[in-house]
Amino acid sequence: MITMPRTVYSDEHELFRNSVRKFLETEAAPFHAQWEKDGQVDRSLWLKAGEQGFLCPSIEEEYGGYGADFRYHAIVNEEIGRSGLTGIGWGLHSDIAVPYVQRYGSEAQKQKYLPKCVSGEIVMAIAMTEPAAGSDLQGIKTNAVKDGDDYIINGSKTFITNGQHADLVVVVAKTDPKGGAKGTSLFLIEAGMEGFSKGSNLEKVGMKAQDTSELFFQDVRVSKDQLLGEEGKGFVYLMQDLPQERLNVAMVAVASAEATIEQTIDYVKDRKAFGTTVATFQNTQFKLAELATEVQVARVYIDRCLELHLEQKFDSVMAAQAKLLCTDLQCKVIDECLQLFGGYGYMWEYPVARAFADARVQRIYAGTNEIMKLIIGRELVK
Repeated sequence: MITMPRTVYSDEHELFRNSVRKFLETEAAPFHAQWEKDGQVDRSLWLKAGEQGFLCPSIEEEYGGYGADFRYHAIVNEEIGRSGLTGIGWGLHSDIAVPYVQRYGSEAQKQKYLPKCVSGEIVMAIAMTEPAAGSDLQGIKTNAVKDGDDYIINGSKTFITNGQHADLVVVVAKTDPKGGAKGTSLFLIEAGMEGFSKGSNLEKVGMKAQDTSELFFQDVRVSKDQLLGEEGKGFVYLMQDLPQERLNVAMVAVASAEATIEQTIDYVKDRKAFGTTVATFQNTQFKLAELATEVQVARVYIDRCLELHLEQKFDSVMAAQAKLLCTDLQCKVIDECLQLFGGYGYMWEYPVARAFADARVQRIYAGTNEIMKLIIGRELVK
């Protein structure tokens, strides 16, 4: 595939990429099909990743991390996306859930949790989505009622990535039901706390090796020490961290699209039809030319978004545009490539079939693409 040089990464970053790629090839790829049947990856993979420094690399050294820049996170996400190993929930852990503790946690919370998040001993999740509240975070019903120095939490969450493995969950709850956005707070809930239970692993259309669960909270009593940040600031915290989450989704989308095009090129050069290879047909060449060009443009664009994020200039509208563009493109590319595989593209044993099923949720989670359009549109006409 024709590609432009990527200047956002240094030689040191590329050495790290090689390490991640080799690790995934030996420790994950041979087992992923079985993990799809099991509905989750083997928990030992988390500990192995922690030993290699692949989890939370930007965590400060005093908490067990490496103090690395976000490009190391990006590389892990890209390599997982490139390899189609969608069961691995490191991105949700390292880039979305753990940063809430890193940025808003008390010193005691950081000392208690962050070193084990880096080592893989603690797997984190974040519980926002509810059965009646998806992208509408202000519509959540889970509540936390103050009782002396404690809070009593009741409610339920659904579609929670890392839900089965999670040892620690950032739970979004209403501390003031009449306060609107200002009535939302975040809590750190540990697995095993009385009243906190996990539902069965949800069976999904794709991403079958990714554990995804319902979570239930029935009179869960937590001390004020489990409040994350300030009471009533939860919505603000969520809004500040969503751009990074959406950038992650966009990066995975581009990496997945690139890998699917490469696999398709290999396939059509080998597949025979009408006495020649499918690659010789003009339709095949034109279609691949179109897709490769669009993905190359998206790659340059998303690398620039990463640069802006490193400079702390990447805002919520840019993030919405990145997610909208790249996830729509990912689904388009994979659908077109599957067509070039013909009937074999519909067989689960082919990576393109898995990619087709796995990609569809990219336009839904981290805020639906319809919500992304609202964010962009409101900015345009304000």
